[in-house]
Amino acid sequence: MKKKLLLGFLVVLLAAAGGYAWMQKKDEPKAAVPAKGPGKGGPTPVVAAPAPSGEIDLIINGLGTVTPLRTVTVRSRVDGELMKVLFQEGQAVKEGQLLAEIDPRNFQVQLEQAQGQLAKDHALLQNARLDLERYEALFKQDSIARQQVDTQASLVRQYEGAVRVDRSQVDSARLQLSYTKVTAPVSGRAGLRLVDQGNIVRAGDASGLVVITQLQPAAVVFTVPQDNVPVVMKRLQSGERISVEAWDREQKAKLAEGALASADNQVDPQTGTVKLKAQFDNADFALFPNQFVNVRMKLDTLRDVVVIPAAAVQRGTQGLFVYVVRGDNTVGQRPVRLGPAEGLRVAIADGLTPGDMVVIDGMDRLRPGAQVEVSGARPEIKPPAEGMRKGKGRGKKQE
Repeated sequence: MKKKLLLGFLVVLLAAAGGYAWMQKKDEPKAAVPAKGPGKGGPTPVVAAPAPSGEIDLIINGLGTVTPLRTVTVRSRVDGELMKVLFQEGQAVKEGQLLAEIDPRNFQVQLEQAQGQLAKDHALLQNARLDLERYEALFKQDSIARQQVDTQASLVRQYEGAVRVDRSQVDSARLQLSYTKVTAPVSGRAGLRLVDQGNIVRAGDASGLVVITQLQPAAVVFTVPQDNVPVVMKRLQSGERISVEAWDREQKAKLAEGALASADNQVDPQTGTVKLKAQFDNADFALFPNQFVNVRMKLDTLRDVVVIPAAAVQRGTQGLFVYVVRGDNTVGQRPVRLGPAEGLRVAIADGLTPGDMVVIDGMDRLRPGAQVEVSGARPEIKPPAEGMRKGKGRGKKQE
């Protein structure tokens, strides 16, 4: 009986050990099947093109702010009630256009008083001159003394001085009366109205009546690195026109095109930049005061230089380089020195010659000496073969 129990226990133990071994073998990962594809079982497909010789513009980019050439706060020059407001908010006004009227009655009265005093003194002057003529005639006849003639001549000069003072008083009163009509000192766009009709305005008011901003032409103040100052100043002093373009914040739309007008006289020591000012006609009012813009200033055009897409330039431990396709369809790294860039193109100052086959797409799968297959378009991922479907096993055809 004991032997049967021992034999049964051994059978169970062996069965458990076999089952455990079978489960371990089942759970072992299968050996990975080498994948076939680019760089594994054949040459790597890339897009390459000969490096052409062409032209590229020497562009300096900067950040700028639209600045009006003139911003004027229109204020009253006299005290009085604001009788009329003759402009609309946001209206385009011209220089000399009537904007508002102030109560003129007080100044009209002052003008009439000055004119009356002038008429009175002018009459006294005329009478004194007639008396002087009579005295001079009598003096020639030895009828009066010389002293009386001299006294009358002094009285004439006194009245002449009084008449001059009266005329200046008349001109002053007429000038004050003209100030009751407020006109636009410059052409531009009127802002929001700062004083409503019916209020008492004074010459000392700091806020004024309205602010007029000149929008045509408009200026853009931007900064450039101090290393570019010698080239800019040389072109500016030569009198040549330096083209400047203003682009929107995202650099997708060109807002206006103008020319460089002036440069600041010192470098900002905190930023190492210099302020430049460009002027734009702004015929379509695309530029607005205090608007942020991106500035592109064209200094020169380089000709007969090697120009390649900027995407072809790679950065490694040894610096900048490009992949060049050799005659045996292998690639090699070619160190390059970059020149000016324009958009998606960049000039190569050193390292390439016109005609070199440069890889412009597919560089992420390349290594020096790798075999490549050159195509004229971007390599696409091929779709799975017909009959393959997901969820039915790896590589199994649909039954």
